[in-house]
Amino acid sequence: MVPWFWYAIGAAVLYGAHQIFTRLASERIGDGVGGLVVEVVAALTILLYLAVLWFSGNWNQKFSLSGVSYSALTGVCVGAGTVAFFLLFQNGGPVSAVPAILAGGAALMAIAGIFFFQEPASWQRVLGIVLSISGLFLLRR
Repeated sequence: MVPWFWYAIGAAVLYGAHQIFTRLASERIGDGVGGLVVEVVAALTILLYLAVLWFSGNWNQKFSLSGVSYSALTGVCVGAGTVAFFLLFQNGGPVSAVPAILAGGAALMAIAGIFFFQEPASWQRVLGIVLSISGLFLLRR
């Protein structure tokens, strides 16, 4: 089994739970305030992780200006995406639509992998991209 597999399982479970909790919160908090709470708690969780690394002597965090810049852009995407999910749920979007929405994001990542990172464009990847985008269109009704 590849070394990253269990991290992938963990990320899938956590991001799935993330959307379920966002759906539950969306009826009880505004999109901006809810998004802020999500991001502040996320930042505190990461700060705790960094503290554990520091105090356990396992600090191995590198730092560069380009790394900070790309991380900041990631933060903009996560923040705006969180608000978009709050708005989606507040406007009647079903939580069952989230997998297809995330698959659309996966298609975007696969396309970037092929064109920007020179990852192989196997027929399975291309089919996955087509099916992911098709799933987004099936959500329209």
